[in-house]
Amino acid sequence: MGRTYIVEESVGQYLSNISLQGKAFVSGLLIGQCSSQKDYVILATRTPPKEKQNENLKHPKAKLDNLDEEWATEHANQVSRMLPGGLLVLGVFIITTLELANDFQNALRRLIFAMEKSMNRKRLWNFTEEEISERVILHVCSSTKKISCRTYDVHDPKSSARPADWKYQSGLSTSWLSLDCTIHIDIHIPLSSTSVSYTLEKNTKNGLTRWAKQIENGVYLINGQVKDEDCDLLEGQKKSFRGNTQATSHSFDVRVLTQLLLNSDHRSTATVQICSGSVNLKGSVKCRAYIHSNKPKVKDAMQAVKRDIMNTVADRCEILFEDLLLNEIPEKKLPHRVFVPIPGSTVKLCDYKFGDESAEEIRDHFIEMLDHVVQIEDLEIAEEVNTACMSSMNNEASLEHKDDKQLEQPIKTTVMLKIRQNIGVIAAFAVAVLAAGISFHYFSD
Repeated sequence: MGRTYIVEESVGQYLSNISLQGKAFVSGLLIGQCSSQKDYVILATRTPPKEKQNENLKHPKAKLDNLDEEWATEHANQVSRMLPGGLLVLGVFIITTLELANDFQNALRRLIFAMEKSMNRKRLWNFTEEEISERVILHVCSSTKKISCRTYDVHDPKSSARPADWKYQSGLSTSWLSLDCTIHIDIHIPLSSTSVSYTLEKNTKNGLTRWAKQIENGVYLINGQVKDEDCDLLEGQKKSFRGNTQATSHSFDVRVLTQLLLNSDHRSTATVQICSGSVNLKGSVKCRAYIHSNKPKVKDAMQAVKRDIMNTVADRCEILFEDLLLNEIPEKKLPHRVFVPIPGSTVKLCDYKFGDESAEEIRDHFIEMLDHVVQIEDLEIAEEVNTACMSSMNNEASLEHKDDKQLEQPIKTTVMLKIRQNIGVIAAFAVAVLAAGISFHYFSD
């Protein structure tokens, strides 16, 4: 028996409203959450048309093998940045005329494998063996509105199509649970001078990967308590008269304890590395994850939080590098997080905003990437950014809070990027410390 997809009714309405307008097809992404028993789809968004793309309206039967895989994959990468913890790109949809119903399978099969490979390449974490690795392809006939739903296992290159159930439900994500966390980071990343082929981005990715292990192995407090990972997240919550847990607009506060000292069984050696500089990332970042309210497990909730922590830090670095390549400005404000609600849902998506970008630009980016109307007044600025500098050894910059009043403002991101251009020897890692116990350090407020 195949997977079951529980789909928000508004997704069905969105797909029904898409018109081909003479095009051979319209395709896009399906966004939601996986669980062991079923998957949830809460949003669909069409892939925006490529700039200066000339649609051949005279030949609507053009082969779907001409689907721009690179463009669609880049759209998936951009959208994945806008997803908080717990949400994934679950697959793709395509709308065609009836006569093209059987012409799309090969192209879309290649597409979902390419998308998954591209998104995995940017992540600091890996899927576990227990997680669902099936991704969905939904075909919608433009005239009859009939749908065909199939899945492929993206971890198996030889995977064949499997049928899946597609069921609509009203108010699917109106009672989803949110988990909020503010985490403080202080990451030092040496830039190797011996590996010429290593770019700044690659060096930073390697450094973040080491830091990510700390996040993976941390201890997580939910509302100040350590909970067994196999417990129900809502255990102890009040029940309604129907026996269902009252979880509407329910949020949890999460704090992270990370290991400082290695235990006596773990040995390590100092590593001497010739470096041309270093990257320091310091500050506080706002993290948020969502999970369905159908008997969610603690381990699934914590996994969503961990991945959001890793994703948001890695995404900010990637966005900064992209911006530096375009603008080549040595002094730059790092992007901070902006949240926007999904209509009819407790779930909020996110984006990243540089200090010189206007709210209108962020709104327009949401609309372009997600094809949904966003109101400026709905934008939630979660963090504020201080200046970050890229400097030489003679003009090294640092970031500090300007005054005590700033500390009273809601959430701050004082993430700092400093490039020290002094060539020398850096002891990248300390010798092992023998300890009788394990100490933990608060990385959150």
